[in-house]
Amino acid sequence: MGGFVELNLDSFQIIGQTRRVPTTSEFERMLRGVSLRVTRPRLAVLTAVHGHPHADTDSIIGVVRDDLGEVSHQAVYDVLRALTGAGLLRRIQPPGSVARYEARVGDNHHHVVCRSCGAIADVDCAVGSAPCLTASEAHGFVIDEAEVVYRGLCPACSTAPSS
Repeated sequence: MGGFVELNLDSFQIIGQTRRVPTTSEFERMLRGVSLRVTRPRLAVLTAVHGHPHADTDSIIGVVRDDLGEVSHQAVYDVLRALTGAGLLRRIQPPGSVARYEARVGDNHHHVVCRSCGAIADVDCAVGSAPCLTASEAHGFVIDEAEVVYRGLCPACSTAPSS
């Protein structure tokens, strides 16, 4: 328990919210809107992350390679960094997990992580506006965000026979 295993990307659709993947022209507008050039690798990474929320870098590389053919790890890392820096993607790293990426940005939400298989789903903030929690002591910080990670068993793991 507590360890993470590599997931089949389809498992994210079981517990995650299914969202419509934007069209290529919508991705192009997004990129131009943040002053980034439209490139095939950027479009492929956006498509991969929108289609597979909370995927890790290796999974994203696999999806991008299925789309574009050969592309280097470094190229995908560079694109992920650029898209995250521009605010088009969000990088999350739940404790004990590798970095993962999601396209749900600009809102106040948290995550629930399965203790058994590592699946991740979005959880809307119970309070609403950021930071959504009040620290008992701010120590002089101006707090503008709180990140909560809920842990438990996903539907598939909670009903699986124990071995």
